[in-house]
Amino acid sequence: MKKILLTTALAITTSYYGAMAQAADYQIDVKGAHASILFKIKHLGYSWLNGRFNDFSGDFSYDSLNPEKSSINVNIVTASLDSNHAERDKHLRGDDFLDVKKYPKALFKSNSFKVINDNEATVTGNLTLHGVTKEISFPVQKVGEGKDPWGGYRAGFSGETSLKLADYGITYNLGPASTQVILELNIEGIRK
Repeated sequence: MKKILLTTALAITTSYYGAMAQAADYQIDVKGAHASILFKIKHLGYSWLNGRFNDFSGDFSYDSLNPEKSSINVNIVTASLDSNHAERDKHLRGDDFLDVKKYPKALFKSNSFKVINDNEATVTGNLTLHGVTKEISFPVQKVGEGKDPWGGYRAGFSGETSLKLADYGITYNLGPASTQVILELNIEGIRK
């Protein structure tokens, strides 16, 4: 009898922890506007020009027990660039910069998630922008995870990286202070 009880307890424990160890899949919450992709670039070295991409989507996989198995995919509609200035946006969407008619999407697909500690990691993956695909790495921070008031479960992360525009074939001369753009990702996902 003791052997049956021990075997049953072991099976239940293994089943419970095995289920916990499975990575959960999340849909990035763009419908509720709980995620953002922001950018900033220096204007002549005197100030920062800030903007965002209003239309993007994606998903990620995350499990706090096995965070090194995490992954993320993000698709950005480049024509959704918004710097709060219509004439500038038209120029940034044009041939000199994003050339959104020719390159309507920017894509990021991770291929590794290197854990630093419980709340920090480095994500590495391929970014395709302006028809060029390059591998990039950047730090991410876990903002939090848990149940939401509507019966769902959420997890959120933020990260920032700097991109050299010329690496992606964007060579329009904005001056020496404006050769790099900083991208900031604030990602909140709803578990599927």
